[in-house]
Parts: sequence; C-alpha cells; structure tokens
Amino acid sequence: MNPNINSLFFEDDGFYPNHPFLPTLVYYNCLDSTTDEVERLFHQNRWANTWTGGVFDYHHYHSKTHEVLAVLEGTSTLTLGGPNGKVVDVKKGDLIVIPAGVAHKNEGATEDFQVMGAYPYGESFDLKTGEKHEYEEALKTIPEAKKPSADPILGKRGPLMELWV
Repeated sequence: MNPNINSLFFEDDGFYPNHPFLPTLVYYNCLDSTTDEVERLFHQNRWANTWTGGVFDYHHYHSKTHEVLAVLEGTSTLTLGGPNGKVVDVKKGDLIVIPAGVAHKNEGATEDFQVMGAYPYGESFDLKTGEKHEYEEALKTIPEAKKPSADPILGKRGPLMELWV
C-alpha cells in the first residue's frame, strides 16, 4: 500500500505550541478495514490505549504523547494547528497522525462520524485547550514525547518512519 499523504507543519501561536519539527500527516484512502482490524493493526505496530468516538468540537492538543486517528465511519471537517491552522476534510478510510502539541478541532461532521484513536506504546494522554497557563509546561513536555517505533498501519517500513526522522 502506498497511501497519498499530506504533510503539514504549523507555527507556534503562543497558545497552541504545535510541534517544532514533526509534521502532522493525513493519509487519504489508506484503510479498508473493520474496527477490529484497525485496532489489531494499531496494536501490532505498538499504538495502543485505543478508544472510539468523535473529535472534540474545540481546539485541543496533547503535550505528552502523539496521537493517531483512523476514520472508521462518516466524514468530518477538522481544523489542525489551532485557530490559524489548516482546515482538512476527512472521510472513512483516512488516517491522521498528530504530533504532540498539534491542536485539532472538529468543525462539523456527519452523524455517523467515528474515529479510533491510539497512542505510541499505549501512552496516556493529557488534554490542553490553549489556556495560557498550560503553554509553558507544554513547551517542556512536547519534545519529551516518545517517537513511535512503527507507522500505525504500515509498520517499520511505513512512511511515518521516513517522515518523522
């Protein structure tokens, strides 16, 4: 499988730090799997602590770990990178790899929209919402987030391993 990937970088705006050097990756049309198969792929590639649901309708980020979101059903318009970021449309079969610090928000979705989220090594996540008091701590923890040992769906030879060097 050779997915079509959009690689996005975002600037620190003083509230949403984003990541200083890792790009957010949007893989289009890369999954044609059941929920159980996606979860098995994630676990096989050491992405765990999985959950299913939606994406919050407010800007937020995780400073302690990276995150992957696989779109299992429906479509959504997401803003990545905070209020000054980029709007992307995603649909069933797409996957988004979000580095620690990169803000994301659901701008609107179909009623059936559902994602599966996971984190490298099953790390626990924190939730930051762009409050100024969170910012300084986040600047310290973002670089400490462990890089994954494998692409969430394509393993050690997947594109994430080349794009996140």
